[in-house]
Parts: sequence; structure tokens; C-alpha cells
Amino acid sequence: MRDSFRVAARAFLLTRAAVWACGMAAAHWVGLSGRAPAFDPLGLTRGFGSFGDALLAPAARWDTVWYVQIADHGYPDTTHAAFFPLYPLVSRGVGLIFGSALVGGLVVSFAASIIALALLHRLVLVELRDERAASWCVWLLACFPAAFFLSAVYSEGLFLALSVGCVLAARERRWWLAGGLGLLAAATRSAGVVLLAPLLLLWWDSERRPRDLAPLVLVPAGLAVFAGALALAGLDGMAPFHAQEQWFRHWAGPFVGIKDGAVAAWDGARQLLHGARTPVYFTKAGGDPYVNAYHNLELFGTLLALVPMTIGTLRRLPLAYGAYVVAALFLPLSWPVGPQPLMSLPRFALVLFPLFMWLGWWAARGRARGWLVGAAFLALQLWAVAEFATWHWVA
Repeated sequence: MRDSFRVAARAFLLTRAAVWACGMAAAHWVGLSGRAPAFDPLGLTRGFGSFGDALLAPAARWDTVWYVQIADHGYPDTTHAAFFPLYPLVSRGVGLIFGSALVGGLVVSFAASIIALALLHRLVLVELRDERAASWCVWLLACFPAAFFLSAVYSEGLFLALSVGCVLAARERRWWLAGGLGLLAAATRSAGVVLLAPLLLLWWDSERRPRDLAPLVLVPAGLAVFAGALALAGLDGMAPFHAQEQWFRHWAGPFVGIKDGAVAAWDGARQLLHGARTPVYFTKAGGDPYVNAYHNLELFGTLLALVPMTIGTLRRLPLAYGAYVVAALFLPLSWPVGPQPLMSLPRFALVLFPLFMWLGWWAARGRARGWLVGAAFLALQLWAVAEFATWHWVA
């Protein structure tokens, strides 16, 4: 694992240096959106001094506000239940050292992301026995356009570490560890329960001992514990299941979000071609607009990029990995956001590590593949973090 940590730390820290330089430069030279105070009315992402605020610009925006509120005050209402508790809880604990849950969240994100990449490197070695594929997998994930969320005060880094660790433990037939990590993943994001799919398939490919199934019951227990804790606090215990409705997500049918996303992208393309004024589709944070039609075109591009990656995963990797990708994508593509059907798809894709396992294998098969894809990925990530740091909506 020492070599895996070395590769992971190098890939993550070098790409973070570029991300931080770009994000800080954008916040300084371009300036912040005029609506920034409305998105953070309590000033939770500022107040660290001029240099401190600039330093946090690439990491503390949008959902950071929700996570810090939960870390500091718990769950005051059911709207917050869309954000699962483990990340803000750990951020609060680490934040006690620094006197700030926001800084604690930043430390958690950095540490968890390096651990996640190291575990992923190890998993590729176990599954594919290919050092070049393992290294390219780590680098391409660190360069992925949405990878700036790994170093932001968001739950992606922690969830990725727990989900990769869960599958790696199952792959090594350490079922109780796999179940425990799956429980923690399900307490970090609702999609954590989907880890049951690869775990069951990996169990089927093992000795199929009935007693090894018992630890897998722990995975949905993470969601159950969260629901129970809300009920004990006097809130609706079913809030984690209903909270997404308050964020405009609705059941549309299996993978109907693909069709809706295509229609929304076509609308964005027509506006781009005809030079029409970009309309605001809906509002957030007290009625302030933040979504436009052009963004739907960008998100549909993400969906198109995921198609060959998913097919490659299904063809090259064991079924457990492809099943995890399909099951995880089923959630956002079947519960689309009405005005912007593919909202947050890049963030969903970021933590689907089997996609990057295949991409690393594919990059290792050619001389320039990895370099070309990595350069394109990183360029898009720098553009995205510049938008993020200046309080413009991304993903």
C-alpha cells in the first residue's frame, strides 16, 4: 500500500495545486457573483480574512453552506435531510482542533480523497494486475472535470474512500469490514445503499457461504440509523426519502432522465445557435436564479461521455463493477430534476470508481491516450473550479 499512497498523494496534490491556483485567481481577478451573499446569507464561507477567504474560494461554495450548518447546528428541519450526517459529523469533530467545522471539512476531504485514490490504486492492482492501468486510473480520476469536489467541503471524497474500501474489502473476502464500510457509506450519501449490488455479486463469485451474507445487512443500516435519529429528534424519519422532492427531484420512470436531458440539451443548443437570451428556469436559496438552459447542454455532454465508459466497464471488468455503475446511475437518471434533468450528473459520475478503473486500463493500452484525456479533463476541471470559486453554479 505504500506505493499506492505515493501515487495517490502525488496525483491528488499536484492536481490540487493547479485547481487552487486557478480557483483563487478567478475569485481575485474575475470577482464573485453579485448574488453570492444570497447563497450564503450567514457568511459561513467567509470571515477568515481577505487571504483566508481567497484561500477557501476553490473549496467553500454552494452545498458547503448546508454541510457547515448541519455540522454546527444539526438538523433543524427536513430540508437539511437531503444531506446525510457522516460527513458533517466528522467535519465537526476534526473542526474542533481548528475552531471551524469548515476547515475541519476541508481537512477531511483532502485526507479522505488521498485514501480513496490509494485504495483505488490497490483495487486495480488486485483486479487487473496492471501497474500502468492503476496509475492512469488514479491520475485520470484526479483530473476528471468534477474532481474539484474531492477537495471542496463536500462529501464526495469521504464517500469515494468508503465505497472503494467497501468493494476492496469484499474482493479480499473481508465481509465484516465490507459491511461496516458500506454502512458508513450509506450514512454519507443515499447512494451508499447501492453498494449492496456489487457486494452481493462478489459474494456470489466467492465460496457463497451463507454466513458471509450477514455482514451485508449492515449496508442499509446506515440509512436506517439516519432515519431513526431524525425520528428521535422529533423530525420526520422518512425525510431522507422525501427531501429530494424539495430539491425538484421526482420519479419519472426508469432512466427517463436520459430522454429529458436530451430534450433540455436540444433546447440549450437552439438558444446557443440563435443567440437567444438564456432564461432562468428555476430558483434556489431564497428565490435567487442560478440555472440556465446552456448548462443542460454541458450536462448532456457528460452523459454522452459516460456511455463508452459504462460499456467498457461492463465488457472489461467483472459484472459486480458494471452492475454498481448501472445501479448508481439509475438513481439520478430515474429521479431527474424537473427544469434541469441531469443536474449533478458529473458529481454522481465522479464517485463511480469502476468507470475510472476501465478508463485507466484503456489509457494503459496506448501511448498518448492517457495524456490526451488527462489534459482535456484537467482543462475542463480548471474551468469548472473557476466558475465554482466565483459562485457560479457548477454540476
